[in-house]
Amino acid sequence: MGKICLALLASTLACLPVAAQDAADWPAYGRDPGGTKYSPLDQINPRNVGKLAVAWTYHTGDPGGTWEETPIVIGNVMYFASQKNRVIALQADTGKELWTYDPKTPRVSEHRGVSFWVGDKQHPPRIVLATAARLIELEAKTGKPAPDFGDNGEVNLRAGVADDYPRAHYAITSPPAIYKNLIILGPSTQEGPTKGPSGDPRTFNALTGKLVWRFHAVPQPGEPGNETWGPNGWKDRAGPSAWGGVTVDVEHGLAFLPLGNPADSFYGADRKGQNLYANSVVALDAATGKLRWHFQMVHHDVFDLDASAPPALVEATLNGKRVAAIAEFSKNGLLYVLDRTTGKPIWGVEERPVPKSDVPGEETWPTQPFPLKPPLLSRMNLTKDELSNISPESHAYCVEQFEKYKTLGPFTPFSDKEPRLTFPSSIGGANWAGVSYDPKLGYIIVNFSNLGQMGQMVPTPPGSPMPYRNTFAYSRFVDKDGYPCNQPPWGELAAIDTKTGDIAWRVPLGSYEELEAKGLKNTGATNLGGGISTAGGVIFIGASNDQHFRAFDSRSGKMLWETKLDADGNATPITYQGRNGKQYVVIVAGGPGHLRRGPSSDGVIAFALP
Repeated sequence: MGKICLALLASTLACLPVAAQDAADWPAYGRDPGGTKYSPLDQINPRNVGKLAVAWTYHTGDPGGTWEETPIVIGNVMYFASQKNRVIALQADTGKELWTYDPKTPRVSEHRGVSFWVGDKQHPPRIVLATAARLIELEAKTGKPAPDFGDNGEVNLRAGVADDYPRAHYAITSPPAIYKNLIILGPSTQEGPTKGPSGDPRTFNALTGKLVWRFHAVPQPGEPGNETWGPNGWKDRAGPSAWGGVTVDVEHGLAFLPLGNPADSFYGADRKGQNLYANSVVALDAATGKLRWHFQMVHHDVFDLDASAPPALVEATLNGKRVAAIAEFSKNGLLYVLDRTTGKPIWGVEERPVPKSDVPGEETWPTQPFPLKPPLLSRMNLTKDELSNISPESHAYCVEQFEKYKTLGPFTPFSDKEPRLTFPSSIGGANWAGVSYDPKLGYIIVNFSNLGQMGQMVPTPPGSPMPYRNTFAYSRFVDKDGYPCNQPPWGELAAIDTKTGDIAWRVPLGSYEELEAKGLKNTGATNLGGGISTAGGVIFIGASNDQHFRAFDSRSGKMLWETKLDADGNATPITYQGRNGKQYVVIVAGGPGHLRRGPSSDGVIAFALP
């Protein structure tokens, strides 16, 4: 068996056999290029996970903001970015700081991680940081910018896509995917107005920083799909963008990109049609950017229900045979399992009629695609009988609010004539975290929220960029204390059996201490972040906005362990083996972010067995 011992990391990289090195590490955002978030480590298992204790804690010194970071670990070195996008390298088994790099980003967006490029004979390993509108390569050993990449280690990502909109939002929030010597990334762009920077995903050469390919997320004239935007609806359209990240099927040379909604998020009268490739998973040739297939999950989105999560590579059973597939679980709360090479749904999809918009000029699509399997996961509707029952006061308030809003079922469009209520909210359902996959059990593990939002379209003053706006945009349907107005569970964790497409188990995720004191247990909690699966048969997940970090039995969904953090862990954890042979589990606890509840912190917390 060959050995890997990178000279530039000799002080921290243990010389382990290649297979052992791979098993010990968490080298990418989703651990592997296919984003399964599965670790082959099994030192921690259902029998001993209850003994986990804090091994070390590191504080960045940059509290505040939205911190959704997932660190990576290569050869006992951990790399991540702080709330201010400072890149930090630590010894993974002790938490000792090795180096830091400050990109001095004046305006910081939420951030989810950095990437690792292994290098080649002429180039040492590098850390790839995409922050704001900058792509930066750092030497992995020292944290210094790579001088031969771009302009002294940096590429300006606004060039060529945002030149005409110098003040518009354009930022990279998720770590790029690495395929051979290519860096594949997608931006976060504005929700409105309609005209703004392109959301096109692009790929850069990891050695030089030069652009390799660009995919038109909004097809240009003469390209297939341009006709789905109506007359001139494509022109200067802000978004859709692959802000949630990218996964790669190395064997087939495919990159899978989830594309978000176009701007404006709630108004589409100026883009009549299905609007390809918005709200779609697109499979591209990873080397060239050529489209192989696409699957759209929301037609003509006026709900802000992005395809928000990088798909995970899984296997599923079709006609008695295991088929290479992907699993996409995003804001609309529907899980789509698609053939990896064709994009066809493994268990079928049905186009179902949905309510029509009554906003003048708006032409919502008459149907939306519902998977035949698995069954519905996230709540998509609410009746008066399903309103909050956690207290008489909460129930009375929620009834009063419910009677102010009209709901028409799944995909209720907002109206200019009355306020409306729709499920799920723009938080999801699910969001950017997606799923994890346990290949031993054949289970897709998902977490999601059951939360609604209100909205009403109102006319804008003459001369405005758009004739209507959503006056309640990004509101939450909650009671006076901030608890959802629908009955629990408010957050859930579930396993889907890929052999059948059925739900193997389903349990509440989260519980509020103040409600438990009143006898209300297992309410679940709204959540943002994701979980990981391990060969030891344990799922680790924070995500819930109750400041807790938990472990569940992969086979049954039984909660095995929990601990309280200083702040919410609205991130995806990792697990790895340190140089000392111990398995560690790490989560970043930054605070509530978009869930707007609880304290903030700046902690990276590592757990291990005694």
